Amino acid sequence: MENSADRPLAGITLRLLSGILFTAMMVCVKAVSTAAPLGQTVFFRSAFALLPIVLFLAWRREFPAGLATRRPGGHLLRSGLGAAAMFASFAALALLPVAEATLLAQLTPVMMALGGVLLLGERLTAHRAGALLLALTGVAVLALPALGAGEASAMGYALGVLSALLSAGALLTVRRISRTETAGAIAFYFILVSALAGLATWPLGWAALTGPELGLLVLSGLFGGAAHICMTLALRYAEASRLAPFEYLALIWPVLADLAIFGLAPSSGFLLALPLVLAGAGLAALEGRRVRWPLRR
Repeated sequence: MENSADRPLAGITLRLLSGILFTAMMVCVKAVSTAAPLGQTVFFRSAFALLPIVLFLAWRREFPAGLATRRPGGHLLRSGLGAAAMFASFAALALLPVAEATLLAQLTPVMMALGGVLLLGERLTAHRAGALLLALTGVAVLALPALGAGEASAMGYALGVLSALLSAGALLTVRRISRTETAGAIAFYFILVSALAGLATWPLGWAALTGPELGLLVLSGLFGGAAHICMTLALRYAEASRLAPFEYLALIWPVLADLAIFGLAPSSGFLLALPLVLAGAGLAALEGRRVRWPLRR
């Protein structure tokens, strides 16, 4: 999609709204994490995200014609990596506060910058080296104090970093296939493959959920799909560089959600890691403006 700076206030408003919706999605996922198996959660999150996204594509007259593809292999790779990232992200979310899981997701642009060097032969610049150093320091500051709290915390941080790594791989694939594929097609096939991956876990045993638990899973998909649409429109109305500060401001909502809903105050490790990880992500993003953030998760 072409970016436009004609309506920057609308773009900023939509970016803020997307952050709220994304946090609402994560709250729903965390709230049912002890009741619903991981694959069941991924299925509902993905299947019900299809509804608002298909309606949005139909409104833009991109459905179904806009789903035509010349790169099915590229879509399969991108979608597979993205689905794996979703599994890892939700597994981390079950073990960590929402704010910490969200902060670890900010490692994605740093992982992308590193992947560009290792996989695409791009140059290791001072920006990229600095971003990696800051991000790794931030992860160490966040994780080390909590490692003594038990194996679950260590696993949560490891899964969060793995999710960021897989998301980076997915977005590096997006960078290559977006030359011929529309943003709508990329998002649609990713969500479809994620839903099918979640459905494939049905034989392993899904839980019999209560009405409220089932409602939360449905809401997680609707919130996730709506967040994607808001981000897509935000990038249509405002330049990515103008929206970048609000990408990081969106971390306010997970902190508030932890406090108000789960009764979790930010840890000292989180407060110390926050500026380090965000600074690393910001440096990496300076060389990654082509990345279309709404294509994640």
